[in-house]
Amino acid sequence: MAFQGKKLINNPNDVVTEFIEGLVETYQGLQYLDGFPEVKVVLRADVSGATYDKVAVISGGGSGHEPAQAGYVGEGLLTASICGDVFASPTVDSILAGIRAVTGPMGCLLVVTNYTGDRLNFGLAAEQARSEGYKIETVIVGDDCALPKSQGIAGRRGLAGTILVNKVAGAVAAAGLSLADVASEAKRASEVVGTMGVALSVCTLPGQVTSDRLGSGKMELGLGIHGEPGAAVADLQPVDVVVTHVLKQILESNYVPITRGNRVVVMINGLGATPVMELMIAAGKTVPKLQLEFGLLVERVYTGSFMTSLDMKGFSISIMKVDQTLLQHLDASTKAPHWPVGSAGNRPPAKTPVPLPSSRSMKSDELLSRPLQLTEQGHILEVAIEAAVNAIINMRDILNDWDSTIGDGDCGSAINLLLQMYKGATAILDDMKKYYPLNNAAETVNEIGSSVRRAMGGTSGVLYTIFCKAAYAQLKANSDSTVTAKQWAEALEAAVAAVSKYGGASTGYRTLLDALIPALAVLKERLTSGEDSCTSFVLSSEAAVAGAGSTKDMQAQAGRSSYVSAAILATVPDPGAMAAAAWYRAAALAVKDKFHPSFNSSINKSKS
Repeated sequence: MAFQGKKLINNPNDVVTEFIEGLVETYQGLQYLDGFPEVKVVLRADVSGATYDKVAVISGGGSGHEPAQAGYVGEGLLTASICGDVFASPTVDSILAGIRAVTGPMGCLLVVTNYTGDRLNFGLAAEQARSEGYKIETVIVGDDCALPKSQGIAGRRGLAGTILVNKVAGAVAAAGLSLADVASEAKRASEVVGTMGVALSVCTLPGQVTSDRLGSGKMELGLGIHGEPGAAVADLQPVDVVVTHVLKQILESNYVPITRGNRVVVMINGLGATPVMELMIAAGKTVPKLQLEFGLLVERVYTGSFMTSLDMKGFSISIMKVDQTLLQHLDASTKAPHWPVGSAGNRPPAKTPVPLPSSRSMKSDELLSRPLQLTEQGHILEVAIEAAVNAIINMRDILNDWDSTIGDGDCGSAINLLLQMYKGATAILDDMKKYYPLNNAAETVNEIGSSVRRAMGGTSGVLYTIFCKAAYAQLKANSDSTVTAKQWAEALEAAVAAVSKYGGASTGYRTLLDALIPALAVLKERLTSGEDSCTSFVLSSEAAVAGAGSTKDMQAQAGRSSYVSAAILATVPDPGAMAAAAWYRAAALAVKDKFHPSFNSSINKSKS
């Protein structure tokens, strides 16, 4: 199946020249040669071949791999980049123009990725430049470890490891060393780096159709950066499994001389359409495996999109063996705009302890542990909490359906997988079994807030933490060990007021307050009229459910759903309000079913 690819472009034939124009407008240290469309060369604005007193370092190749290589032009890295058309080697004339523009008496190193077209065109340009009197050296980079060694002459493909080789060459050149030294260090770097990629999709060329030849649920191991077939097509696996396979292929292929105890740097490279989150997940799995399973000392980690393949989904891993000299070259300063900032320097421990608030650390063990024996109030709290959180857990699927309709992340799933409300509920359930001081109502509410703050993200997490902390402060003011129905109502009132104050919402805003404010009003009204506590609680929960249901007819004025049209919102009630009504209602019914009339007796003692 194929379909027309969507691109934010003009004429597909102009994408490279328009990319270059945008690049030099963005970075004031860059220029391009005025030779479009035949000559497409990006160069340092501060370098003139006639006067440049250091070795020029030039790389390049077909476009479509941005930021490679034009994004690495800058002091301390490339002096110029030669850009071909998309996935096509640059012309000899274009390469020659770049050499002439930036090469001075010290000469020029050409760093070339190992593809036939690049080798031929850069090779011919090098010979022509030498005939004109320029000092030229060439280093060919072939770091691909995906394909088996063959008897052919093509050799290993040049992949993202080329970026590391360029950085080494640029640093040596910037230090003022000779052409021979620059070429020698670049060649040494090229011989100790290996790369393998994994793709979830092929790429789409500008103006062309998008192919889905991999199919659903498939990935390709060793897919080339031009979309050429890799070593194998396999079922999609968790990234942990994929990383293990890639590392084994690189380190056990005999392509690179890396053995246990060696020092290495690692590059996790996105292929164009891979989110940073996924790249960081891959990085987080790669480093420990290299250290623990392969016995390597990981000195630096570079994670990002360095050499892409247009909009291909996937990543590659490059591993380079380093000594102190190569490490210094990689750490050397550069003004190249797309070299990763903050990657140099020694690696501190990945984790550091989470500081505890002083108030919590000063609390007694007895206060922060579950009592061996629960009082009647403790039993009531336990039943209410358990019912409330289970109601949320059981609502997970319907909450997700509602939320996907209106696009409001407050009750939405973390990356469409896990509801934040569900995370908070499960954390409360787990923590209650360990250390909730259920015989102390105020401290229990406080601990619920701590569980929510720790486990629940999004706006809802903050709002529910505020809710619990405000209720805790109100309950804490009560010196009696038993909390009365009136005091619970006052705590709910304080919590609702705090959420309204900091969240900016009120009745009619299509939020959780549309469930809690009606519940509070009925609870206060019934208690004032002399209704028993349990009945008041249940009746107020009915008001919460009705209030939540009414949000279906409201236009949102808070949360991300406020950006959604009324027509879409009218199809579902507000997920946050429905969740609030669900836990409130579940708690009320559980208390009624299990403790009525003992609940009334316990909670109304102060009235006698």
